[in-house]
Amino acid sequence: MADMEKLRMDWRFWKNKKVLVTGFEGFLGSHLTHALIVSGAHVIGLDKKVGRRQTILTQDDYRRMRVVKGRVENDKLLKDLLARHRIDVVFHLAAEALVGECHSHPCRTFSSNIKGTWNVLEACRHAKKVSAVVVASSDKAYGEHKKLPYREEAPLIGRHPYDVSKSCADLLTHAYFHSYGLPVAITRCGNIYGPGDFNFSRLIPDTIRCGLSGRTLQIRSNGMSIRDYIFVDDIVQGYLLLAQNICRMKLSGRAFNFSNEEPVRTRDMVKAIFRSLGCKPRYRILNTAKFEIERQYLDSRKARKQLRWRPAHSLQAGLRKTVAWYVRCMASDGESRRRKITGSRAT
Repeated sequence: MADMEKLRMDWRFWKNKKVLVTGFEGFLGSHLTHALIVSGAHVIGLDKKVGRRQTILTQDDYRRMRVVKGRVENDKLLKDLLARHRIDVVFHLAAEALVGECHSHPCRTFSSNIKGTWNVLEACRHAKKVSAVVVASSDKAYGEHKKLPYREEAPLIGRHPYDVSKSCADLLTHAYFHSYGLPVAITRCGNIYGPGDFNFSRLIPDTIRCGLSGRTLQIRSNGMSIRDYIFVDDIVQGYLLLAQNICRMKLSGRAFNFSNEEPVRTRDMVKAIFRSLGCKPRYRILNTAKFEIERQYLDSRKARKQLRWRPAHSLQAGLRKTVAWYVRCMASDGESRRRKITGSRAT
């Protein structure tokens, strides 16, 4: 975890807090859940899939939390969870998150990301104890702008299914603050990476997998897209800081960008990962990606100033930790795990 003094984290805040995390078994959700458990919170985790074999969560984590299988589209379930467990804080991360899948299945995307968000917000509005709600939006909620980097006051003009779903969820969250005074804040993050991301359709884990298996990486874009990347531990710290200060600092209704503010081209990112692996870059530019925003990166001055948040990892440091984790994971878990990570088959 990042340096606590630097980030001014008040871990006492989380002791015995009852926290609902939707989408708790996802990449970011699992890291956030683990941090909350370590901090002494009583976590109720909601996810449409539970008991994933590939996760950073340990058996001890599962023993120390309450696991609920279900979807955020189920409003009755959400209201019951908040009332029965007397929830104090809600982190809403559950969403359809893969851009390609969202484009292929727009109705499922809108149901999960838009209806699911208003269900969470409505359940929180009627809950008696909820004192803080953090809703995970995305840099994609901004849509495409000529003026960069994006600042929080930029219009939300998503055009494609995933982007639009995040723009809508973001606006719904603002509505619940302005109309009902809900103590809710919004996060918009750059591309999150780190240990435990088993979704190999994403650039960083796929590049690591190809480097470790000797494959040629297939880059769907033209390799010139510009993004910012942020290490998962730094995002977890941002979420916790924001949640514990929503009421203390009167942050309800506000959105915060979280980024390391080091935008990089796709091709350069791939080369940096291969360097971290100590091997020669092997990739092929397909240039087949559609509906992708060419240039997208964030300004995080607001989070730095108001939350005193700072990313503790440079891109180089974060990549070193990430690569080292995948290498250790393969070495410690033997041939079975090696095949899962690299996608290779036994000969």
